[in-house]
Amino acid sequence: MIITKSTPFTKEEIVKLKEQFDTYIKTVIDINKKICSAGSNRHFESEEILLKDGSKQKDLWGGGIDLETKVIDYNSFINIRPKDKNTSNEIQNENTREEYKELTEYFFKEIL
Repeated sequence: MIITKSTPFTKEEIVKLKEQFDTYIKTVIDINKKICSAGSNRHFESEEILLKDGSKQKDLWGGGIDLETKVIDYNSFINIRPKDKNTSNEIQNENTREEYKELTEYFFKEIL
């Protein structure tokens, strides 16, 4: 189940989000609008939802959370954007990584 919102996920929503992978939740965050779309099988599904909602590609970054270790990762094919100076599936810009991390902690404060 994919849930897209601008407020933190509730414990009940997090249970639904982990239905896809059980111990991992994929996330795509619009770091400008501060909206998170989570729970997809593939990052592009959440990316598509955010783009249809008016987000700009340059503001969308993907990664996820390992629910067992509580580790946030910054890895997604949607991050490969040479025109935005990101040539890897990892978020390379330190400021962008930090924004993504802080927003992930905000959206998942129930479990982090």
